[in-house]
Amino acid sequence: QVQLVNSGGGLVQAGGSVRLSCAASGSIFTFNPMGWYRQAPGKQRERVAVIESGGRNYADSVKGRFTISRANAKNTVYLQVNSLKPEDAAVYYCMGKRYGTPYWGQGTQVYVSS
Repeated sequence: QVQLVNSGGGLVQAGGSVRLSCAASGSIFTFNPMGWYRQAPGKQRERVAVIESGGRNYADSVKGRFTISRANAKNTVYLQVNSLKPEDAAVYYCMGKRYGTPYWGQGTQVYVSS
């Protein structure tokens, strides 16, 4: 069974940093693309970062502050989140597509204190 397990969220002060992790069951080479999405209360889920064979892409609202990366040996994708703003507070989900089928992590909550 394909699983993506999210971790790393929590309460972070505005201006601070946090690293989110997405551990895949099996090789992440079979996932393309992989990305991070977030959903704040009362808002639609939005894509914030994606990594694929062609490179990386970010939402305009997070460019220069968020970095997506992958550690193939650990079958893990990370989202480094810097210079947190109150509007970054949300549940963050990773997503990976395997042979065209999307799989989602369970989500990890990021709270931002001002």
